[in-house]
Amino acid sequence: MAFSMGTTATLSHSGQPSVSSISSTASISYPRSSSLHIVTVPWKRSDGYRAFSTKLNMNQRSYKGSLKVTCESTLNMAASTEWMQKTFSLPPFKRGCHIITRYIYEAVPEISQFEVGLANLFILHTSASLTINENASSDVPLDMEDALNRIVPEGNNYRHLDEGYDDMPAHVKASMMGCSLTIPVTAGRFHLGIWQGIWLNEHRDYGGPRRICITLEGKKKADTRKYT
Repeated sequence: MAFSMGTTATLSHSGQPSVSSISSTASISYPRSSSLHIVTVPWKRSDGYRAFSTKLNMNQRSYKGSLKVTCESTLNMAASTEWMQKTFSLPPFKRGCHIITRYIYEAVPEISQFEVGLANLFILHTSASLTINENASSDVPLDMEDALNRIVPEGNNYRHLDEGYDDMPAHVKASMMGCSLTIPVTAGRFHLGIWQGIWLNEHRDYGGPRRICITLEGKKKADTRKYT
């Protein structure tokens, strides 16, 4: 068995090229003895050439076995990983914070096909945002909206008032709260805490429908059936 790899890169600076080139090579061979010999050439510098040689002794059979398992696991993982991307629209919500977990499941039933993976949610707007917070008490979204309004009050002290007094404060709140979420997916569901829900924060008085792009990456069930 033989394995080799090499990388080269060149960096230059005006005047004094302190590092003129970088190169590394590695070779692995299995002779009759159980000795593994690795030679690396990590640097070629302006002050000369430096190389070092390291000789490692190990059980050849054990190393070959672990290397094979690692390679096979990596290949199997790469082969079983699937990607899906979809853009969907939420119905118009009034200004405030709203739990939308149920709406996402209805709009993206493909989530139920994934055994394990990640979901990225990205809102395609600048005056609404996404976050994760309390999903049980109806007072929490109301208190959150009140807090945001105290932090970023409306008024004529903004330059950008093209669409009303709620215009610029909506942009500030959206930047504070964020435009994307990444959530683990387990057994066809978002792996959320028992009290966690996905929120849409509508920062405009009349925001209209909001579009969200979801990207799913992970391993689907082997028999392609959906989790219930």
